[in-house]
Amino acid sequence: MIWASSESLMLRPWVLRIILRRDSAASVHRQITHAIIEEIRAGRLAPGSALPGSRKLAESLKVNRKTVVQAYDELVAQGWLAADSTRATFVPSQLPQLPNVEQGVRAPRQTRPSGKIADAPDFRLRRRAPAIAYMPRADGVLAFDDGSPDTRLMPVDALARAYRRALLEAGRGNRLGYGDPRGSEKLRSAVSTMLNLDRGLSCAPDNICIVRGSQMGIYVAARILIEPGDVAVMEQLSYPPAREAFRAAGAEIAIVDLDSQGMRLDQLEALCRRKRVRAVYVTPHHQFPTTVVLRPERRLYLMMLAEQFGFAIVEDDYDHEFHFDHRPMLPLASADRGRKVVYIGSMSKVLSPSLRMGYMHAPVPVIDRAAAEVMMIDRQGDPAGEDAVAEMMGAGVIKRHTRKVLRIYAERRALLGALLRDAFGSDIAFLLSPGGLALWVHFDESIDMGRLADAGARNFVSFLPGSIFAMTDAPVQAARLGFGSMNPDELGEAVERLRAARRLIA
Repeated sequence: MIWASSESLMLRPWVLRIILRRDSAASVHRQITHAIIEEIRAGRLAPGSALPGSRKLAESLKVNRKTVVQAYDELVAQGWLAADSTRATFVPSQLPQLPNVEQGVRAPRQTRPSGKIADAPDFRLRRRAPAIAYMPRADGVLAFDDGSPDTRLMPVDALARAYRRALLEAGRGNRLGYGDPRGSEKLRSAVSTMLNLDRGLSCAPDNICIVRGSQMGIYVAARILIEPGDVAVMEQLSYPPAREAFRAAGAEIAIVDLDSQGMRLDQLEALCRRKRVRAVYVTPHHQFPTTVVLRPERRLYLMMLAEQFGFAIVEDDYDHEFHFDHRPMLPLASADRGRKVVYIGSMSKVLSPSLRMGYMHAPVPVIDRAAAEVMMIDRQGDPAGEDAVAEMMGAGVIKRHTRKVLRIYAERRALLGALLRDAFGSDIAFLLSPGGLALWVHFDESIDMGRLADAGARNFVSFLPGSIFAMTDAPVQAARLGFGSMNPDELGEAVERLRAARRLIA
């Protein structure tokens, strides 16, 4: 088998690859003919493109020049190529249609190649696209995101050293191939130790599955808990990617309200008496998006309902590291005697979202099923990266980093609160969140949230209106304003731009 590239023959922006197979039943000139037709049909040889001379192509392919001339002549005769008076061979502007019948099968109608990928596919896409808003970064725009960390604070040097050591060790030990889909044993052990000491759980490494962020954990949990038509319960304001994960699994989403103490469990109980509830998704430590903490008596009530009605609780403990007012409240999973909780956490907030490293905790049969789902999605994560994070956890690097950034984020939380009060006065109302990296801010009814978002975009500041997090079309006169990812100067400028946007719509 030999191949030729036009880049070695003529200076062109495209690459013409012709592969000849000596064991093929097709003649060499026929293989060349078909290869050039495929390049034209794919748009890689656009109308007007010149082909290499027959002598140069023959030399590249190591074939007789007469063979190339024969292929060119046939292509010219069919209308795929044209030759001008200087004997240059090029792709014409008008191309032939493919034969309508080949071996008794009618070929589809062909359209003229455009030289680029079509705007729309010629096949059906399954269901609808997930309704998940995201905030792309743009130069010059300051963003009140949904609560991301400041990646400039990440201990990059420590991570780089740990990763290098882990990579060398894994390479020498032949552990960079396919491994356990549950994740690195070192990281599963480190996570289970952390959960036992810091979050009050009682678990072993076999109760842990490493996933690529908390969102993958939620998606996997939905896949293993939900059959099409099952009921999954969420709060009226909740995390849209979680909603879409349960919908993708075929769930019917049922909605309950929340108040200043968290999920309305009287509504959940009433719902359970009407329908067979399969799963309840909650963020009890800092409710997403409102930051409300689920009160202890309601936690006990929720666990009691899970026992009574037999549903699973999917607990998303997405930023438990950042609690400012007192010692963090223990998760539901710490009191899970009936093994009803699938607990999901992440390293994204304390390190960086780009590391894509989260974890699931559950009974072993659930973890085994989760590992089977991981096998279908991406097989496994990064063994060296997981071992590096495990080393940092074991050496106390992550704990020290967490204490450091907790002080920084507490200062930024207080600063944002003061800036908002000064800029908006009685037009807003909020409580400083007990934890997390965002504030839930209510705006006066006189402010049109959609117009404010549009005016903010024109003024190079963006934020997420509360309607994005709503499970229904009911208006939400609030916004989630993340403060973690901006330093003090950026926070001051962002609030000033938001105040200017408010004036634009006044």
